Amino acid sequence: MVKNNKLEIIAEIASNWNGNETLGKKIIMKASQAGADYVKFQMWRASDLYETTHSNWNEIKKSEMKPNTAKKFKKYSDNIGIKCIWSVFYPEAVNLLEELNVSLYKIASRTSALMDSNSLETLKEIAKTKKPVIISMGFGGNKKSLDSIFRHNKKYYLYCISNYPTKLSEINFKLMQKYDGFSDHTEDYLAPLIYATQSKNSNKNRFYEKHVCVDESIGPDKPFSIDMNDFKKLISNVRQI
Repeated sequence: MVKNNKLEIIAEIASNWNGNETLGKKIIMKASQAGADYVKFQMWRASDLYETTHSNWNEIKKSEMKPNTAKKFKKYSDNIGIKCIWSVFYPEAVNLLEELNVSLYKIASRTSALMDSNSLETLKEIAKTKKPVIISMGFGGNKKSLDSIFRHNKKYYLYCISNYPTKLSEINFKLMQKYDGFSDHTEDYLAPLIYATQSKNSNKNRFYEKHVCVDESIGPDKPFSIDMNDFKKLISNVRQI
């Protein structure tokens, strides 16, 4: 699944598809054309994570991933040759994604830190699959506990600062090298270039994750997402490094 000594790049679409399947497929295609290895969506229930009084509630609710939509996105991604994965926020979603034969699971910082009432159950359901897991550690999850839960899964821990957006001055690039990758919430692409430069001689398999959007994207994730033209430049520069 993961090629030796390669930085695998994940295009995090999150809610930037606006609950519109046509737009979602457009972003998948553009991420593939930009050179990403993965596209990633999020499988959550709006009412589990947000109050209905949230300023973007309508957009958030509309972007809640339905089973049939997930199936369409997975099939479309397979057809154009890019891997499609999800962050999972509730345990029932794991069975759905297993039916789609996803290759691995992404675990968000809030889930790894057990911030939601069903986080632990969700982690245990993912662990049962014995598939690789990519774990963001932005909220300081307990690595010893996570190692125990995922003792039968290949694990990749990502350095992450859960500030949206993240300032470059907040990043500890030396500490980052102890992780298996970087989940990036900065606004441009200087941080990933620094990361790529510092890790270019590493013999570890690593992941880099960045929120992406297109002009039509709306909602809470867009302000810290990179547009596709800049994302393509980012990937080109990282690959050269």
